[in-house]
Amino acid sequence: MQDSVLITGGAQRLGRELVLAFARAGWHVWCHYGHSDAAAQDLQGQLRAQGFAVDVIGADLSQEQQVLSMMAQIAQQRGPLRAVVNNASLFEPDSGIDFDPALLRRQMEVNLVTPLLLGRELARQQAQRPEPGDGQDACLIHVLDQKVFNLNPDYFSYTTSKLALERSVDLQAQALAPGVRVCGVAPGLIYPSGPQSQDNFDRASRVNLLRCATPPADVAAACLFLAQTRSITGVTICVDNGQHLVPLARDVMFATTTLSQEVPHAKP
Repeated sequence: MQDSVLITGGAQRLGRELVLAFARAGWHVWCHYGHSDAAAQDLQGQLRAQGFAVDVIGADLSQEQQVLSMMAQIAQQRGPLRAVVNNASLFEPDSGIDFDPALLRRQMEVNLVTPLLLGRELARQQAQRPEPGDGQDACLIHVLDQKVFNLNPDYFSYTTSKLALERSVDLQAQALAPGVRVCGVAPGLIYPSGPQSQDNFDRASRVNLLRCATPPADVAAACLFLAQTRSITGVTICVDNGQHLVPLARDVMFATTTLSQEVPHAKP
């Protein structure tokens, strides 16, 4: 039987690239969606027409029972997952001086609590294998953000949730071993976000050491590499063209006018 992977938020943007990468590598992919059911169904249809194994499954990741039901349904239909790629997240603007506690809690629920819950359930699936410890490998991969290594105060609640999740990579790796490996991938700018215009993105995406946007396929390839490399756990890989090495006082989307002249090794 094919190895199975669950990719949260798999219908669009980076999630779609992850689904494509894992499906083309021979995995059976469970494409999770929250509200993008039409996009998920369309992606499933495209890939099945090409001979790839893709199922779609919906769940509200802010609701614990729906998360548990999703994991149980997958295990019942195809047995234990080999990997979970925690890609979905809430990304809402706020600041430390005016944040709404309700918004903070929502982002913590989706961006931190649910990822930890997915890891717990993945570990429980491994423990229920007919022969626990039979050499099977499982991996949980958290999609983070280069912001966790290059702090600025913008997107305060989102960043706080991702900081907590980044620290949890080591902790989960220790707690879930040997049945589950836990890794992180911290991308740079991939797509325009929130109120960002295309022009702003085009300029902001060059504020890094390699002076270009991060290809989403590279992030997907890094996740696939981690899922398939059984000796790696407890690490986070930055896939960001060195953006985390360019300190900024503001989020890059708010500070592109002058920064393009300040990046080390900038090309003329």
